[in-house]
Amino acid sequence: MLIEQNIDEFCNDINTYELIIDARSPKEFKESHLPTAINFYALSDKEHHEIGEMYVQKSKPDAKVLGASYICHNAAEHLKTIYQKCQIGSKIGIYCAKGGLRSTSLATILSFTGYRVYKIERGYKDYRSYVLKYLENFRHKNFLVLGGNTGCGKSELIQKLTPSIDLENLANHFGSTFGLMNGAQPSQKAFENELVYKLGNIDENSWIFIEGESKRIGSIIQPDLLYKRFQESIRIEVTAPLEQRVQRILKDYINIDDEYFFNSMNIITPYIRKSSKKEAIKSYENRDLAKVAEILLVDYYDQVYRKPKNIKYIVDNTNESEALSCLKEIQLELNHLG
Repeated sequence: MLIEQNIDEFCNDINTYELIIDARSPKEFKESHLPTAINFYALSDKEHHEIGEMYVQKSKPDAKVLGASYICHNAAEHLKTIYQKCQIGSKIGIYCAKGGLRSTSLATILSFTGYRVYKIERGYKDYRSYVLKYLENFRHKNFLVLGGNTGCGKSELIQKLTPSIDLENLANHFGSTFGLMNGAQPSQKAFENELVYKLGNIDENSWIFIEGESKRIGSIIQPDLLYKRFQESIRIEVTAPLEQRVQRILKDYINIDDEYFFNSMNIITPYIRKSSKKEAIKSYENRDLAKVAEILLVDYYDQVYRKPKNIKYIVDNTNESEALSCLKEIQLELNHLG
């Protein structure tokens, strides 16, 4: 069975598929894709480039024949893995760039094998249009925005609360000068796709825990409407003792390399006293990372942090269990108020 769906139908059913297949090349998939999708490419990167050049510069019929031969070979290999993941009769979603030959070819093979296959009519291009439209019009308005000094444990609390959206995790960035210590960030498109998937799985009337991030999180830019909703939402200030804050961010500094540290210190030079910078560098060279963390917290992060004026609640995170209970009580109270 092979059915074509428009993008709204497909996204409404996105959690009902046992497997979602991205039939584009690995390079396209790596740049961004539907959340939960797995890349079973119709054409490899090399094949995709070769067929594209042949189609434009030489012969369209030759390109189609060669492309079909590559697709058949790749499909034969993929089918073994797909069968290990999904029994015959499973519901499978599939897409390529524009809903053309790549997804149609694989979808047809899977359909004749016995799978129930649903293909996005106009492929990933339509999905991106869906994402951008969603981010301009989503109806979620009830956000509980956690703020507070660096190291007070906001991210850890967010990860244990529900429903919640962990923006730093989605952006793979700590939201600070030293924020890029977990490797490369996703593309803007990939971030937006994941954000829409998260929001789409949360009831629009729920109170959602989220951290009060800046408009820019590293290289990622928050959608305008989401950032605007932050400013209109309930603010909760999270506090914690300095000793605990040091220990939290120390975990992030353990694997820091020299080049990244010194580059970051140069970036913050205009915002930290010369004596504090000098002491931090000396402590780093002595491998006293706890002292480095303390200096940066007190003399840099705490100095540049702008506490919002419209704070409604203050929650102490000295004891995480107690802080979580307090936050859940606030959420419950707001839910009762409607």
